[in-house]
Amino acid sequence: MQQSHAYQDPSLALTTSILDAKARKNLSWQDLTDGTGLGLAYVTAALLGQHPLPEAAAKVIGKKLELDADTVARLQIIPLRGSLSGVPTDPTIYRFYEMIQIYGTTLKALVHEQFGDGIISAINFKLDLKKVEDPEGGSRAVITLDGKFLPLRPF
Repeated sequence: MQQSHAYQDPSLALTTSILDAKARKNLSWQDLTDGTGLGLAYVTAALLGQHPLPEAAAKVIGKKLELDADTVARLQIIPLRGSLSGVPTDPTIYRFYEMIQIYGTTLKALVHEQFGDGIISAINFKLDLKKVEDPEGGSRAVITLDGKFLPLRPF
């Protein structure tokens, strides 16, 4: 039977043990994702406490990290999602917050103009990150947020 958490503490403890094992074994997120049949962003988010893993994927990752059966089972529990209770202090995460602060109303206006009243799902969702070379030098991050539009339905 599918289980779920009612608070974040269990996910935080699990994430800490995952990060410790990942570092100890010198594995990348891609190393952990390989063989699961899932996407890199989904597996990374799951191992950081934001999604449950399907049983087969949890077992693949459990073997790579040498996790016990109880820990593999905990990877399958639906977490209480969300990791920040306020304005982020980590500079990388803060830049995403800043992007939404600057472009959030623009995105909202364009979504509503093109789709109508509703939201972009973060559940029926895909995320991709690519590193590309910048013609002016250095690198650029190309981030694709691909969510299903869910129209508001009056009731």
